Amino acid sequence: MLSDFKTSKAKTQDKPYKLTDGKGLYLLIKPQGGKLWRFDYRFQDKRKTLAIGGYPDVTLANAREKLEEARRMLAGGVDPMENRKAVKEAKAEESSNSFQAVAREWLALNSSKWAENTHKRTKERLEQCLFPWLGSRPIAEISARELY
Repeated sequence: MLSDFKTSKAKTQDKPYKLTDGKGLYLLIKPQGGKLWRFDYRFQDKRKTLAIGGYPDVTLANAREKLEEARRMLAGGVDPMENRKAVKEAKAEESSNSFQAVAREWLALNSSKWAENTHKRTKERLEQCLFPWLGSRPIAEISARELY
């Protein structure tokens, strides 16, 4: 098992090497100086490696927590790497349907119909008044009652 002391004092070498912690978790030390947490596992008879994060941003304790979370997913029949991709795609889709994204699209569509001053004033009002309050929220979650 690794300790914080061992991870912080690990030195680079000519080739990448691993410091193992157990249960498939290890710290990969690269010759360029990077220290990266990795988790090796098998899913549907394929060997896979899940990137957990870089040391010291992800501490040993955090890496172990993420390892346990990934192992619970595997026990439930879910591939942690595919789950991460699905969550990332869902967040990207959600942000593309945010109030700010829809409002900017609406503003671009109407800019050719408006006078330049109207476009500028509307954009400033959106940026100063509404985006800080509603900008990141999905458009489907905003009710008319909130806008009064």
